[in-house]
Amino acid sequence: MGTLQDKVVILTGASSGIGRATAIGLAREGAQLLLVGRTPKRCHDTLAILRASGANNPQMLEADFSRLNAVRKLVDELKTRTSKIDILINNAATVSASRQLTPDGYEMTFAVNHLSPFLLTGLLLPLLGEGARVINVASEAHRWGALDLDDLHNKKRYGAMRVYGQSKSANILWNQELARRLTGSGVTANSLHPGAISTNLGRGNGFAFDLLQRFVGLFMKSPKRGAESSIYLATAQDVKGVSGRYFDNCREKEPASHATDPVTAQRLWQLSEELVGFHYL
Repeated sequence: MGTLQDKVVILTGASSGIGRATAIGLAREGAQLLLVGRTPKRCHDTLAILRASGANNPQMLEADFSRLNAVRKLVDELKTRTSKIDILINNAATVSASRQLTPDGYEMTFAVNHLSPFLLTGLLLPLLGEGARVINVASEAHRWGALDLDDLHNKKRYGAMRVYGQSKSANILWNQELARRLTGSGVTANSLHPGAISTNLGRGNGFAFDLLQRFVGLFMKSPKRGAESSIYLATAQDVKGVSGRYFDNCREKEPASHATDPVTAQRLWQLSEELVGFHYL
């Protein structure tokens, strides 16, 4: 019997790459998977793979994280599927070669990588009980991107990897503030770096960007390796009760100083609540 037998796990960005590999690994542990993806064909393919492997009745829901209303509709649907959540893994992410705005008017990378999981987690908190774990997939790319709280949507200047790094700094800062606010609740929150992974992240941003990504991908880890830290934080007994930490290769690591400042974390939290129109904790 797996370590997650009948545990309810919600995993975003599950239709390809690290997310799909994470889903496969969690299925082997007996998890009851409620998966979220954006592309219908990839969602279908992931479900087929999981069912063929004998997964415990996996379910896939579609949602576009560039739209906050899509996150709200996703939560409504999830609440019809389960009344409790044991593990929430915020894995969905994107990167844009040039500055793009979401239908809500927010910079795309920041909205998908930070605002949507921030809102999703807040709306799902009532379903997270004693011993539940929130896992936020960040990145070592955060070291390239200190947040400018006065320009979260990068109107002044835009660089794809710097903006991606800023969104990952936001993940770590938000995770630390979430952990602080969850103290005493029995729910933990940790973030992680999956490693430099060859995935579909950022594909579709033009020929040159895609070609560069494919070339760099030749020197990166496989998605299966990239899923290891997420699976570790979801299953390991030695991180039971551990919260507010950042992990790399299944080991705790100190983030960059700009991603650990509590004042910045609290201010980011306040701004995020204003941007998504939801107040929690």
